[in-house]
Amino acid sequence: MKLYFFMELLSILLQAVVDLSAYAKIGAAVGAGLAIIGAGISIGKIGTSTLESMARQPEIINDLRSTMIIIAGLIEGATLIALVICLLIVFI
Repeated sequence: MKLYFFMELLSILLQAVVDLSAYAKIGAAVGAGLAIIGAGISIGKIGTSTLESMARQPEIINDLRSTMIIIAGLIEGATLIALVICLLIVFI
């Protein structure tokens, strides 16, 4: 009798997981959107701050430009990883 109970419980849990797969896909889509929006906002803030700093101290333009490009590349890399993870959730 106990084995039947556990098999029935397992069947119910597996059915619940199958039913929630649609919510996982919606969550992955929302996560991908938030990651891309966050990256866009942060790169915009980096650009704004760099331009303000260049206007205040024109002699360090080259240092600021290279630092800005490196930081923007790191943010884009993190965004790409988040997007790939969300796509894996959607398609797997």
